[in-house]
Amino acid sequence: MDFQKIFSVFPHETLRCNENLSEHTSFKIGGPADLMFLPQSKKQLCEAVKILRDNSISYFIMGNGSNLLVSDSGYGGVVIKTDNLAAVSVNGQELYVEAGASLARAAAAAMSAGLTGMEFASGIPGSFGGAVCMNAGAYDGELKDILVQVEVIDSSGDMRTLSNAEAEFVYRGSRIQLEGFIVLSGILMLEPGDSKEIQTRSNELNAQRRDKQPLEYPSAGSTFKRPAGHFAGKLIMDSGLAGFSIGGAMVSPKHCGFVINTGGATAADVLNLISHIKTTVNDKFGVELEPEIKFLG
Repeated sequence: MDFQKIFSVFPHETLRCNENLSEHTSFKIGGPADLMFLPQSKKQLCEAVKILRDNSISYFIMGNGSNLLVSDSGYGGVVIKTDNLAAVSVNGQELYVEAGASLARAAAAAMSAGLTGMEFASGIPGSFGGAVCMNAGAYDGELKDILVQVEVIDSSGDMRTLSNAEAEFVYRGSRIQLEGFIVLSGILMLEPGDSKEIQTRSNELNAQRRDKQPLEYPSAGSTFKRPAGHFAGKLIMDSGLAGFSIGGAMVSPKHCGFVINTGGATAADVLNLISHIKTTVNDKFGVELEPEIKFLG
């Protein structure tokens, strides 16, 4: 398919053919996408989605790629990467954040404005759009706790605004994710605080993250969702899988909830390791682990 012709209405610099997706994911794994499109505005993103849907072309919305495993053969479609949609602004106690802005940048803006409530998110390595979709959280905080409203493209291709209740957040999920809506931006409601105290708390949480998580290796964060009544990492550790590897993929000895890329891991290595972990834990404890990471291609 002649993607260049179909997308000729957009500036040339926003288009990349056969873009290697391993360069766009925290796992550092994955083959090329037929086309990557980097919209420069929400309007361009909406126009692109309409073109893709009208031409029945497969597409995928990507933020920081921090929760994603891409196939070794890549993706036969268009990846829309939201890097350029990264505006963050403060209005009183409200924080406006566009989909491509990192959670760390949003948290830093909140801290600078003396607003508390985002400290838990300061070390989460994802973009705002993906974080809203999956209701990202850490250290007893979740996006749903502070989100007032979110602007999306719905399944009909229309732009609309959802309230917190309409987004129907659940643990690591939402109606937005379930129905395939595309996040454009959102508004968070925070509380007045002291910037120095906010900085101290953020530093403490990020130090905990560095101490307990294998941040020195490429990964996609926590590999599995927390099963009811259990912790995935402990189940995996108690199954004797700490340090177990297939190819370049390994169960991190530092935190067994993470599958890491020790160097040269393929998507097939990771998938085979995930399958082995699930089978082993289920056989030993009767608990079915559900992946938290997303798969493409």
